[in-house]
Amino acid sequence: MKRIGIVCALFLVGAAQALSAPPTSLRPVARTQVEPIAHPVKPVPQVRPVARTDILIEDIRAGVSKHWTVAHDPIVVQAGAAIAGGTGLTTSLRPVARSGSFVDKVMGRRQARKPGSVCGDADIKGEEVGFVPGKLKGCGIPEAVRVTAVDGVRLSQPALMRCSAAKALKTWVRKGAKRAVGTRGGGLAEMRVAAHYSCRTRNHQPGAPLSEHSTGRAIDFSAFILKNGDRITVLEDWGKGRDGRILKKMHKEACGPFGTVLGPNSDRFHRDHFHFDTARHGNGPYCR
Repeated sequence: MKRIGIVCALFLVGAAQALSAPPTSLRPVARTQVEPIAHPVKPVPQVRPVARTDILIEDIRAGVSKHWTVAHDPIVVQAGAAIAGGTGLTTSLRPVARSGSFVDKVMGRRQARKPGSVCGDADIKGEEVGFVPGKLKGCGIPEAVRVTAVDGVRLSQPALMRCSAAKALKTWVRKGAKRAVGTRGGGLAEMRVAAHYSCRTRNHQPGAPLSEHSTGRAIDFSAFILKNGDRITVLEDWGKGRDGRILKKMHKEACGPFGTVLGPNSDRFHRDHFHFDTARHGNGPYCR
């Protein structure tokens, strides 16, 4: 009887378990569609390019204690702002192509820093001198340079002047003197300096006003040396043949870059040289 009771008890337990069993298999059912997420992801905001400026991006990611200084790069600035704000990048991190003008400016500054260049211009060779005092009141140069070559053309002697005069000289050499000579004798190689800075009166005349030479604004040339060794001189070639026409064109093209241009037709003091200075006159350049 005891065994019969145990069997009956087991039977009843099994029947109870059968009645409580799940109606389907407990294996995972393949999902036919993605269930909605309780907290939908917010749309990524558009990050506009940041203007080029110096900024400090601090602790971009949690736990990072380093600081980064980001300068003049809108893409890097945008990337940092996106990371700091927890958003994704909206622009490629590839380097941005620089504009031609930007490259030209940078290269110009690099060239201007080359040894032997003055006045911030790589085509003006020489050395900085600084303040040059004068023995007479009104003479002197506040920031003088000693120029030895301009736009590839040598000066026969170093010439002391202001940068304004040096830049005017470069303009004339490039657009006037070299073009006037052209291919004659292989081109212009050197210019014979007759006078540069000198604390004196005009034409060395007693009682006359101070010359522009006394302030570093003037330079005189008496001859031009070509690459094959030929010379064109103001005294001997003015008004004569091909070389005379070259001198005439040189004289004419100096009007503009310089405020005063004097030659053999001006007076007896300039029959053997050209005088150029940067003094400006109310009615425009004075050219004789």
